Amino acid sequence: MKKHIELLGILHLVYAGVGLLLAAFVFALLTTVGFVAHDDLTLHILTLVAVVIAAVLTVLSVPGIVAGIGLLKARPWSRPLALIVGCLHLLSFPFGTALGVYTLWVLLNDESRQLLA
Repeated sequence: MKKHIELLGILHLVYAGVGLLLAAFVFALLTTVGFVAHDDLTLHILTLVAVVIAAVLTVLSVPGIVAGIGLLKARPWSRPLALIVGCLHLLSFPFGTALGVYTLWVLLNDESRQLLA
């Protein structure tokens, strides 16, 4: 089960990293479109929308990064955090759902409880 916990930590880091990359991409795309439009109002509105979307995606990704690092270091607090993050991922079909199910399967195992205690 130790290998599953390590893999789960890596998967949480990758999934959260993709969220951060998506945040950066959306921010760059919207601000570029606003700049190319040559209209101050459009630039301000798209920049505001870009900041809000990037901030939300970043805030949603940070717990996954923390949980992933905690799982890789076998910290006791990482198990409940990863369970919460995994349950929230269940709503994100299809990749988040798969990660959420795998998270529940790995971390609700008795051996995982002992390893992360």
